[in-house]
Amino acid sequence: MNKDNEKHFGLRVDGEILAKFRYVCGYVGRSANSQIIQLMLKFISNYEKEHGKIDLDEIKK
Repeated sequence: MNKDNEKHFGLRVDGEILAKFRYVCGYVGRSANSQIIQLMLKFISNYEKEHGKIDLDEIKK
């Protein structure tokens, strides 16, 4: 990930869900942050397979 393009993203989540998520992330050897990024990339990939590549230049208009 390019540090120049890195953005902060706050997330409100139930404490029990977060604790369980962190536990599972630790089990697979990932931080919660890196696991969320992997989930986001998979979600985007699935969307683009069905609907085509997202053109960020079009979104910014």
